[in-house]
Amino acid sequence: MELGNLGFSEEQIEILDVATNFCRDKSSIDKVRDLMESDDGFEASVWQEMAALGWLAIALPEKYDGIGLSLSEVVPIAEQMGRRLMASPFIASTLAAQALLAAGSEAQKSKYLPMIAAGSIATMALSEANGDWDLHNIDSKADKIGNQYALSGTKQFCLWGHSADIIIVSILIDNKPKLAIIEKSNIPKNALRREYIIDETKRSFTFDLANITIDGDAILAGDNDMAAFAQIELSAILLQSAEMCGGAQSVIDYTVEYLKTRKQFDKVIGAYQALKHPAVDAYVSYEKARSHLYSAAHNYNDQGIGEIAVRMAKASSDGCYSNAADRAVQFHGGFGFTHGCDAGLHRRAAIFHASQFGDAAWHRSKLSDLLFG
Repeated sequence: MELGNLGFSEEQIEILDVATNFCRDKSSIDKVRDLMESDDGFEASVWQEMAALGWLAIALPEKYDGIGLSLSEVVPIAEQMGRRLMASPFIASTLAAQALLAAGSEAQKSKYLPMIAAGSIATMALSEANGDWDLHNIDSKADKIGNQYALSGTKQFCLWGHSADIIIVSILIDNKPKLAIIEKSNIPKNALRREYIIDETKRSFTFDLANITIDGDAILAGDNDMAAFAQIELSAILLQSAEMCGGAQSVIDYTVEYLKTRKQFDKVIGAYQALKHPAVDAYVSYEKARSHLYSAAHNYNDQGIGEIAVRMAKASSDGCYSNAADRAVQFHGGFGFTHGCDAGLHRRAAIFHASQFGDAAWHRSKLSDLLFG
């Protein structure tokens, strides 16, 4: 097996440059902490700026008001957002758009994708209390009543659900996994209840599907539902890997700066091998993870190879981010375990990422089947 080259495309380089400056300017650590205490968790004005930059349209075909590039060109944006712990529904909306592309009918895509490209917020509700990372293990159901479907069940980890104009949920219809679109106007009061998750930079909700009835045209009617679920999973994993690589870069920079300035016994602590060597190991791990990330971006659309590359990226970035953030917490001593230490924000972000769409061990088990099964 031979993976493609690890270089950046011209589009990725241009987008990376813009995203680096934008996320740095709009998401300082002080702003991150302020938004953690806010109700919405993100700035609506910044969200509109993202839409104006065309970021939500990057991976959409031109006939749906998109730019006509691919998810690979979204990777640099997700990476810089992770680097700055930038709070926004960007990843959730991008993933919902990819779900529509994978499973929507032409009418559904024509209706909803231009809305997302223009700045409407969308999200996914795929997780349930069973905690299974297999997206086909669904307990929520849709029972047909005349020309409509009555929903039942409860979804968890519906990110930014309170702000979403549309939510795409996974359900069972006749015991077959399907996806359905629920518009904001069709969501009963109190159906969305906030979950207090470990990553305080995000907003997550439990979504009670009881008392929701949808028309038949709200069911995503793709030709191959199994392939659509697989595509959604790989899209989520790729963007997660990008966020984690960006976060790893940030927490390593934060730690190295501390090691270069903090003194003990009239000597900067970064001079001690017990701290220096683990910091170097974290940086080497980060460079490996980032190589895996852009290899995954490059090979994303290649049959077979794309899945291997993406799962490698998630396993590598998960381990890298978790380890770098953990070392950072410990190297900061007692302060590292307080809420005021930025390393802790990254550690909690790493834990949450590992809980979504599979941790490093789970993806390595998948890779063993793909490579040797």
